[in-house]
Amino acid sequence: MRDFHLPGRSAVYATNGMAATSHPLAAKVAIQMLEAGGNAVDAAIAGAVLLGICEPQMTGIGGDCFVLLTPPGEDRVVALNGSGRAPARIDAKALRAKGPVVAPYSVDAVTIPGAVDAFCRLSKDWGKLGIKAALAPAIHYAEAGVPVAPRVASDWAQGAGNLSGRARDLFLLDGDVPQPGQMFRAPGQAKVLREIAMEGRAGFYEGAVAADMVKSLNALGGTHTLEDFANVACEYTDPISGGYGGLELCEHPPNGQGATAILLLNILKHFDIAQMDPWGAERAHIEAEATKLAYDARNRFIADPDHTTRADYMMAPETAAALAALIDPTKAMPAAAPLTESVHKDTIYITVVDKDRMCVSLIYSVFHSFGSGIASDEYGVLFQNRGAGFTLEQGHPNELGGGKRPMHTIIPGLLKKDGKPYMPFGVMGGAYQSTGHARFVSNLTDFGLSPQEAMDAPRCFADGGALNVENGYDDAVKDQLRDLGHNVQSPETAIGGSQAIMIHDDGVLEAGSDPRKDGCALGY
Repeated sequence: MRDFHLPGRSAVYATNGMAATSHPLAAKVAIQMLEAGGNAVDAAIAGAVLLGICEPQMTGIGGDCFVLLTPPGEDRVVALNGSGRAPARIDAKALRAKGPVVAPYSVDAVTIPGAVDAFCRLSKDWGKLGIKAALAPAIHYAEAGVPVAPRVASDWAQGAGNLSGRARDLFLLDGDVPQPGQMFRAPGQAKVLREIAMEGRAGFYEGAVAADMVKSLNALGGTHTLEDFANVACEYTDPISGGYGGLELCEHPPNGQGATAILLLNILKHFDIAQMDPWGAERAHIEAEATKLAYDARNRFIADPDHTTRADYMMAPETAAALAALIDPTKAMPAAAPLTESVHKDTIYITVVDKDRMCVSLIYSVFHSFGSGIASDEYGVLFQNRGAGFTLEQGHPNELGGGKRPMHTIIPGLLKKDGKPYMPFGVMGGAYQSTGHARFVSNLTDFGLSPQEAMDAPRCFADGGALNVENGYDDAVKDQLRDLGHNVQSPETAIGGSQAIMIHDDGVLEAGSDPRKDGCALGY
């Protein structure tokens, strides 16, 4: 194996438990939950909900989540879909009269939040300490405040223009974007979290909090009802998986885009990636072309699970072989047709492994930066705009419809080795996530990188007619990619972020945390 020197962070090692996420306070709180006798589920919920206060532009209780977990001492992977649905009364025909897509910063894009129901279900079914204990850290920090971290402040400034109405009062400080080190507080959300701590899911989906959310949305022309909120129910599903380089990649089935990552890796199997320069033009070109083909399939087929009929076709070896044959090593192809015009990169991810080697891989998002930009009047719940992930194309599997779940870009990952849980991991970055999963797995297997090295390494992503190439690539490589026909662009911010925890055969835990974010991995 060639030696690739990648200056970056050191790996983190521990034996009792480990947490890795995008903000230090959330990682610390997760470890505290483990030290207090909680398990990986308690820790993941505590850290994730706190991230809604530490990184409100990325996530919050008005959003959705997906979870993969392994029960203690078992090799099976459990998947929980915590994504919400469109309001029952929404009308795609009426929206088509307004324009070709669902307006992302409108009340029409607000789907019912699914994450709170999922957290309550996870706590009840798998946790040890109860939802009250898991929410206590977030309640404290929502009231006391958190200092805004540097990357968060940068993202906040980019997304602040999406805020409207009441949300501007809540997420700006005297009308200005907070600077690094300034305190951010969310006392209204603390009240909501207290209701959930005392009443469970009913504290959010029924009663005063639900009434506030429905009233606020209806005042803007929304079709949301109290019944929509009361009917929210997360679902356990069977994970899907595919193999690459001796590892098994476990993903969520639709409505997540996990099948896209599996298809992408299946396409890459037809090329000798391991013999390429890992940061050279050849690998970047092949990955970009495979991404275009895999995402085109995603845009055609992935939708609400009740409307997705071609997931097996997407993951079939024959499909990957046929698509791989379309790739010209000497020439770039046109971009895949985008599903909608709604591109985003705002998501949080947390992974935890506890002393019993229970693994949790959890991803949680409000979609665009600050979601819809709309917050409820009384409690300040910031609503996601996941409905912008629907298409208004009539007859499409992912066509907007009452009670449907949109295609989701957020996907938690979990790797198995020799049939056993090996590494929960996740890659943030909106649409990038499927390519990010494939790139991460390829970095591990084709080039023998550690989890931290695989994260530190430069990234590129073919998206929206451009090949976004991070500054970690040499200028000569960028020129070579242009010669192949790629529209090479330098992204304004780093591409995505990631976290991972590897379980070694001797029981030692090794974690990595992406330097593109403010967070870290911590163990004890």
